[in-house]
Amino acid sequence: MKIRILRSAVEDLVAVREFYERQEAGVGDDFFDSLFAEIDSLTIYGGIHSVHFGFHRLLAKRFL
Repeated sequence: MKIRILRSAVEDLVAVREFYERQEAGVGDDFFDSLFAEIDSLTIYGGIHSVHFGFHRLLAKRFL
Protein backbone atom coordinates (compact mmCIF):
# COMPACT_ATOMS: atom_id res chain seq x y z
CA MET A 1 0.00 0.00 0.00
CA LYS A 2 1.22 3.49 -0.83
CA ILE A 3 1.20 5.78 2.20
CA ARG A 4 0.75 9.50 1.67
CA ILE A 5 1.22 12.07 4.40
CA LEU A 6 -0.13 15.44 3.36
CA ARG A 7 2.23 18.41 3.53
CA SER A 8 -0.11 20.18 5.95
CA ALA A 9 0.01 17.12 8.21
CA VAL A 10 3.82 17.08 8.16
CA GLU A 11 3.84 20.76 9.10
CA ASP A 12 1.46 20.02 11.99
CA LEU A 13 3.63 17.12 13.16
CA VAL A 14 6.74 19.30 13.19
CA ALA A 15 4.90 22.00 15.16
CA VAL A 16 3.66 19.45 17.71
CA ARG A 17 7.11 17.92 18.02
CA GLU A 18 8.55 21.37 18.76
CA PHE A 19 5.77 22.01 21.30
CA TYR A 20 6.56 18.79 23.20
CA GLU A 21 10.29 19.45 22.99
CA ARG A 22 9.77 22.86 24.65
CA GLN A 23 7.94 21.12 27.50
CA GLU A 24 10.82 18.73 28.20
CA ALA A 25 13.88 17.64 26.25
CA GLY A 26 13.36 14.33 24.43
CA VAL A 27 9.56 14.30 24.61
CA GLY A 28 9.30 15.59 21.03
CA ASP A 29 11.38 12.63 19.85
CA ASP A 30 9.18 10.25 21.85
CA PHE A 31 6.13 11.77 20.16
CA PHE A 32 7.66 11.29 16.70
CA ASP A 33 8.69 7.69 17.51
CA SER A 34 5.17 6.87 18.72
CA LEU A 35 3.49 8.43 15.73
CA PHE A 36 5.78 6.94 13.11
CA ALA A 37 5.38 3.50 14.67
CA GLU A 38 1.67 3.85 13.91
CA ILE A 39 2.43 5.04 10.39
CA ASP A 40 4.76 2.04 9.89
CA SER A 41 1.92 -0.26 10.99
CA LEU A 42 0.06 0.82 7.88
CA THR A 43 2.30 -1.47 5.83
CA ILE A 44 0.54 -4.34 7.62
CA TYR A 45 -2.93 -2.96 8.29
CA GLY A 46 -3.27 -0.40 5.50
CA GLY A 47 -6.54 -0.50 3.62
CA ILE A 48 -8.76 -1.65 6.49
CA HIS A 49 -9.50 1.85 7.77
CA SER A 50 -12.48 4.02 6.93
CA VAL A 51 -12.32 6.14 3.79
CA HIS A 52 -12.56 9.93 3.99
CA PHE A 53 -12.22 12.18 0.94
CA GLY A 54 -11.01 9.20 -1.08
CA PHE A 55 -8.25 8.21 1.35
CA HIS A 56 -8.04 5.55 4.05
CA ARG A 57 -7.62 7.33 7.37
CA LEU A 58 -6.00 6.15 10.58
CA LEU A 59 -6.34 8.44 13.58
CA ALA A 60 -3.34 8.22 15.87
CA LYS A 61 -3.78 6.96 19.38
CA ARG A 62 -3.41 9.50 22.13
CA PHE A 63 0.22 10.27 22.88
CA LEU A 64 1.03 9.80 26.56
